[in-house]
Amino acid sequence: MDEILDPFEIRVLAVLAEKEGLTPDNYPLSLNALTNGCNQLSSREPVMQLSEDTVADVLARLAERKLVGTVSQSGARVVKYEHRMRMKWTLEQDKLAVLTILMLRGPQTAGEIRTRTGRLHEFKSVADVETALQFLIDKYPPIVAKLPLAPGSREPRYGQLLAGEEALARESTAGAYGGSASGAGEGGASRADRVAQLEQEVASLREEVAALAAQVAELRAVIE
Repeated sequence: MDEILDPFEIRVLAVLAEKEGLTPDNYPLSLNALTNGCNQLSSREPVMQLSEDTVADVLARLAERKLVGTVSQSGARVVKYEHRMRMKWTLEQDKLAVLTILMLRGPQTAGEIRTRTGRLHEFKSVADVETALQFLIDKYPPIVAKLPLAPGSREPRYGQLLAGEEALARESTAGAYGGSASGAGEGGASRADRVAQLEQEVASLREEVAALAAQVAELRAVIE
């Protein structure tokens, strides 16, 4: 790519494109809604925790590159934001849907992409996904790359090149071995960190339940 994007820029653009397809009635997005979308726990790899100030800074950088525009709606108190990827890279909805999923969830097979793009664009077959992928690969400069088969894999994976070839190589290597290619950024967490956090939360909840059970037992003893 002639313009390398950082992970935060990729996340902001991808969330704008995703919400345009999933919740068109609420699109364009306010800064608050966009920040919440960036920090969403589901359908994100890696999970991030970005502040509104960080997202605002990212939007300013993307606006300079003509990748994001602002919309001031009549009667609205807040400025809203929309992506310009469709115009920037001349993408029809099927290609944009594929690129968006790759930006949100990292390298994937054509079959995984088809499953995950359902609400953004309904592909009739995996072959249709591969056609869209090939279009993105053939662009100059290319936006997507086909990755070498990982050990033990039967299907190739594809990844977006918006962050550059080196970033994709790191991401694909980590993904092939079940790891996370990079930190989750500002306040982010790796998969292992998230599991550890969940285990800690479960343990804490169990302690609270045990304490409540003890209090209930004491109350019963007093009443009886």
